[in-house]
Amino acid sequence: GPGALTPALSSSLSAGWLPALQLVRRGSKAVTRHWKAMHFQRQKLMAVTEYVAPRPAISPCCLPPKKETPEEDDGYVRLLRRQVEEVFRDNRMIAVCHYNTMPGEDVVSMRYYLRKHNIEVKFVLNEIARPVLSQSKYKNLLPLFVARNILLVSPEVKAREMLRVLKGVPQVSLLGACIDNTILSRQGVENFAKLPSLEASQGQTVGALALLPSQTSSLLQRGSSYLMALLDQHIHRLRAGESGSPTEPTPAQDVGAH
Repeated sequence: GPGALTPALSSSLSAGWLPALQLVRRGSKAVTRHWKAMHFQRQKLMAVTEYVAPRPAISPCCLPPKKETPEEDDGYVRLLRRQVEEVFRDNRMIAVCHYNTMPGEDVVSMRYYLRKHNIEVKFVLNEIARPVLSQSKYKNLLPLFVARNILLVSPEVKAREMLRVLKGVPQVSLLGACIDNTILSRQGVENFAKLPSLEASQGQTVGALALLPSQTSSLLQRGSSYLMALLDQHIHRLRAGESGSPTEPTPAQDVGAH
């Protein structure tokens, strides 16, 4: 048939015959460029033609320093900074807390319980609060404004109530506070919350102050009362001597016996 091999071709293939032209693919050699030093004449040419900037007529050190023009703040930024200033001016207690992300329902619940004690929650940006604090008497609070923070502010001192509410909100951590213009750490706020109320402290102070004058008054009156007792006894003896009746035990002897 047409597809069958001729006897000569089949005999040559069986004997191991190979074609005269064979195509063999060989790997090409990588072409690399090696660094070669620049010719000496070219180096001189490059050095001669190098650009040299002209020297200024006046040395820069002799010129007056340039006044840096401060960047004008945006109106909204000024408004936010003014609000921060009002918060620190109008409230006696400002607590700085670290705020972690929490569901909106928990935020509403926390605000509700804090508002029951007249404590407000203020969300502020560090870019707004830090310039305000750096130019005020609260500059020592700057190390606390390094992350996402919130402020718990109140016109009254409600440290005990604030700690009680924050105890149930683990996402909010107290860092420090400023109470009556006194900066306190977290431990300082906890110690302050354990103190008695102002009315109780005033009562204790008044009682302690009233005790000393009463003791002093009793000591001062003791000598005069003793002198009056001696005079009364002396008068009693004189009257008894005139009447000739025996004398009774004197109060001074009774006092000395006791």
